[in-house]
Amino acid sequence: MTNTATTRFINRFANADVRDLALRAARFPDVDMPFALEQIAGRQKARTKLPSWAAVEGIVYPTHISMEQCSSEQAARYKGKLAVRLCGNRETPKGRKYDFVDLTGGFGVDFSFIAKSLKNSNLFDDFRACYVERQQHLCGVASHNFGLLGLTYADVTCSDGIAFLHGMEYTGIIYLDPARRNLQGSKTYAIEDCMPNVLQIAEELVTKAGYVLVKLSPMLDWHKAVADLKHVSEVHIVSVNNECKELLLVLQRVVAGDVHVFCVNDSEVFDYLYRADGRNAVPVLSAPLAEGMWLYEPNASIMKAGCFAQLCLAYALKSVSHNSHLFVSTDKLSGFPGRSFRILSVSSMNRKDLRHALNGISYANIAVRNFPMSVAELRKRLKLKDGGDIYIFATTDATGNHLLLIGRKAD
Repeated sequence: MTNTATTRFINRFANADVRDLALRAARFPDVDMPFALEQIAGRQKARTKLPSWAAVEGIVYPTHISMEQCSSEQAARYKGKLAVRLCGNRETPKGRKYDFVDLTGGFGVDFSFIAKSLKNSNLFDDFRACYVERQQHLCGVASHNFGLLGLTYADVTCSDGIAFLHGMEYTGIIYLDPARRNLQGSKTYAIEDCMPNVLQIAEELVTKAGYVLVKLSPMLDWHKAVADLKHVSEVHIVSVNNECKELLLVLQRVVAGDVHVFCVNDSEVFDYLYRADGRNAVPVLSAPLAEGMWLYEPNASIMKAGCFAQLCLAYALKSVSHNSHLFVSTDKLSGFPGRSFRILSVSSMNRKDLRHALNGISYANIAVRNFPMSVAELRKRLKLKDGGDIYIFATTDATGNHLLLIGRKAD
């Protein structure tokens, strides 16, 4: 997709600083410098975000912003496993044109991992997948990359996704990642402001596929999305390295029973059944917080889900207070979806108590939960440097007392 001089330049300076290369551009008149710098930067980013792609010589990368916005390999692989599980729940009809269709192809990361997972699942006799994208340039990039990645079962179609949907045959699973920019180009995350608007095409989607997998902004209120879309059978809140990255909704024409919610953070998975009319109370600790207790901080996906009552029920936990989002137990738990700490001491904000509790501590990792001071303000007040193996959670207990929970991470 480029000239020989540019290809050599990209390979020669694969590890170089692109800003430094840009300053030396005049020394390489035969090189398509904007493209070369984009490829070098893209490959460097891919080494951590898409390592299996970075290992393939000749992959063409998109602009910096597209690389930032595309799924990580870890998140894309999760979608692939999810698609396999969903398709495995149904008998796969023979003779249909495609088993998987991506209506918003983009850079093709999600498409490639979902398609490869479905192909390798042996669920289909003659698996075929279709990537649909309205931008001709992206279709060209996708065709090039899919060839290098060995996706011989993938067709690339340059078309508007909604127009393709209107004319397509029934398929096993449809995937959409609506663009989170409105007609004015402003960033958005509300379903109705994204393109395409899934609310407008949901009924048609569920008549054209056994399952529809929709990727939405992690900023979205998933409870409202479930209420608005009607056909949601599963919700997947996906975090990578404890940072909430994606909200995935599974749609089906007929939804039987409650919505199944999956809170995912790397290898941690906590799932439960969500009832829109559910009013589960979070049990609150009535006894005083004390040295020797175990403290638990849920991961980002649990926090996004807000499933604290279900978490307490599953692990026999008590909340420090209604708004703390911190939980305790008297015995150490294994497999908790988040971080665990042994409480070494509990201190009030009384100066004498603080002096005693912080004796010998000069470094600490500080977090505040339902507390009137910011981390910066509290660190200044306590005169502690950042770091070390001590963790301090500043919070308010059920009776309104402002406390510091001082501890170390569980082994």
